Amino acid sequence: MRFLLYNIRYGAGIGKQFHLPVPYSGFLKNTNGNLNHIVDFIKSVNPDIIGLLEVDSGSYRSEKNNQAETIAKELKHYHMYRSKYSDTSMVQKIPVLNKQGNAILTSLEIESQKCHYFREGVKRLVLELELKDFTLFLVHLSLKYRHRQYQLQDLLEMIKDVKKPVIVAGDFNVLWGDRELALFLAASGLITANGEGYPSHPSRSPRRQLDYIFHSPEIQTAGFNIPRIKLSDHAPLVCDFELTTSTPYIEKKSSDGARGL
Repeated sequence: MRFLLYNIRYGAGIGKQFHLPVPYSGFLKNTNGNLNHIVDFIKSVNPDIIGLLEVDSGSYRSEKNNQAETIAKELKHYHMYRSKYSDTSMVQKIPVLNKQGNAILTSLEIESQKCHYFREGVKRLVLELELKDFTLFLVHLSLKYRHRQYQLQDLLEMIKDVKKPVIVAGDFNVLWGDRELALFLAASGLITANGEGYPSHPSRSPRRQLDYIFHSPEIQTAGFNIPRIKLSDHAPLVCDFELTTSTPYIEKKSSDGARGL
């Protein structure tokens, strides 16, 4: 089973053009040209599950199209999308910002899906997708340290009673380093798929680890890499998983994208 985690920055891209005529003006430009390149890259990875962060669901910059839906159609995947901001958030009243969210895409059979919101922070969304053999949680934590710690507490409460093995992935925004995650990992028993601690941000010259994939001990990492793709400010994470012999089998993929045993 191949999982792709990618913060696509709403398809806004990077580079000098992103900051012209004024810094960060790329967030206000049409993004469909760069999104086409992102779709081509995702196709080349051939993932079974995709966790997408920073998705535009239909503002003028994506020509009123939901980027998650566009990618899902190209891959013939199912998708679930939700705004990063709760229904009561003031951000929901701001154009463009109220079209920003996260999404999960998959070609696997789905048993259930849920949407949660943390109690603290502006970005509060947690997507939960239950599949046959495990449950996936997708998050994008706050930029504020105190809020991140509260959100990690909430996340622990969400996953601790899940009966199946879990994968928890997302942009954790641990600006103070991975020590921020020590208590969460100790309490949850989750393991990082990125055992070498390879950085993924910024994509042009990665030097810090903000994006993480964690999993239950019943799940094993069969392969992990961070392609040096410069279509967003974050580089994507690609991970192949398999379950241990004590749990149901998950088919994995070889590093070249072909399915293997």
